[in-house]
Amino acid sequence: MINKERLVDRFMRYVQIDSPTKEEREFALILKKELEELGLSVVMDDAAEKTGSNSGNLIAKLKGNAEKETILFSSHMDTVSPSRGVKPKIVDGTIYSDGTTILGGDDKAGIASIMEALTVLKEENLPHGDIEIAFTIYEEGGLFGSKNLDYTKIDAKMGFVLDSGGDPGDIIVQGPAQNKIDVKFTGKPAHAGVAPETGISAIMMAAEAISSMKLLRVDEETTANIGSISGGGATNIVTKEVIFHAEARSLDNEKLKVQSDHMVKCCEDAARKFHGKEDVQVENAYGAFNIPVDHPTVKAVEEACEKLGIPTRTTTSGGGSDTNIFNANGVAAINLGIGERKPHTLEEHLHIIDLENTARIVVELMKA
Repeated sequence: MINKERLVDRFMRYVQIDSPTKEEREFALILKKELEELGLSVVMDDAAEKTGSNSGNLIAKLKGNAEKETILFSSHMDTVSPSRGVKPKIVDGTIYSDGTTILGGDDKAGIASIMEALTVLKEENLPHGDIEIAFTIYEEGGLFGSKNLDYTKIDAKMGFVLDSGGDPGDIIVQGPAQNKIDVKFTGKPAHAGVAPETGISAIMMAAEAISSMKLLRVDEETTANIGSISGGGATNIVTKEVIFHAEARSLDNEKLKVQSDHMVKCCEDAARKFHGKEDVQVENAYGAFNIPVDHPTVKAVEEACEKLGIPTRTTTSGGGSDTNIFNANGVAAINLGIGERKPHTLEEHLHIIDLENTARIVVELMKA
C-alpha cells in the first residue's frame, strides 16, 4: 500500500527544508499544514519559549474509527550541522547528499515514514484506534524538545520513536542514562621561569585527574568521555584555571552513579594533591529506559514485521533519544531502526528500501 514514488519525493522535499536545531519553525509549519490536510488536529506547544527554539513541538491527533488502544509515534524535526542547503541525490537505490552537508535522514526519514503511513491510512480507510503524533524540536544536543513537551496533551501509554540506525525491524528496548560532568580547576598563577614553585598549575591538576579516570569503554554497559578542555595562555605563566566538560553513560542507573562518583573523586584527589581547588558540577541529562522484550509495544512491532516478512531483533543503544524522555513521562516507548546510515557525517545516506520498509511497519502498527 506504500506509494514508493510519493514517499521518496516527500523525503527528498523534507531534507531540502532547512531545520537546524533551534530553527525548526519553517519545517514545523509545513508539517502542521500537511497533518491538518490529512484530517489530524494539530497544536504547537510552548516549548519554544522554554528552549530558545523558534518553534514548539507539534502534537497531532487522529481520531480512531475502531476500538483500539491509543498509540504515539514520534520523530524529531531538527538536524545537526552542516544541514543548510541539502542537495539530495539518488545513486543505485540509495539517497545521499552532495557531500557538503549531512543528508538529514536523522530524523526526516522517520517523519516521512509517519506521514506516508498516515496518508495510506486515509486513502485506504483502514481501521485504527486513536493515533497521536509528536514531532519534536531540539532533540540533537540534549533532547530539550521532548523534555519540554506538553504531556498534558498526550494520552497514549505506549509509543514508537522512529530515530535509530540499524535495519527496519531492529527494536531498541534499552537505552542509557547520561550525566554531564563540568569541571573547573583553580590554581595560583606565577612566573614560570622566575618562581614556578610559588604557583599551582591548574593544567597539572586536570592532567592528574583525567589520567586517573576510567574512560571510554568502562564495561559492557558503561562509557565515559572527556569532550573538551580549555585553559592557560602564555608559556611563562603557571596556569591558574582549566575547565573541561565530560560525560558518563550507562544502561544501569547504579553503574552511572558509580562512574560519576569515581570521576568526581579523581578531581577532588587531584586538587588536594596540588593544593588547588576544584568545582565539579554533575547534571543528569536523562534517565535509562528498559522495556521488557515481552511488552505489548515490542510484541506489536514483532507481529507487524512478521506480517511483512521483515526479520526483527531486540537490542540496546549506547545513545540517548526522545525515547528516554517519553519513558520518564509515562509513555512506554521503544526506538525503532529506520536505516539511518552514518548519521551526523557528510557520508550519511539512506537506502530507499529501508525507507519503504519503515513506512510499511508504521502502517501495520497504526492499524494493529
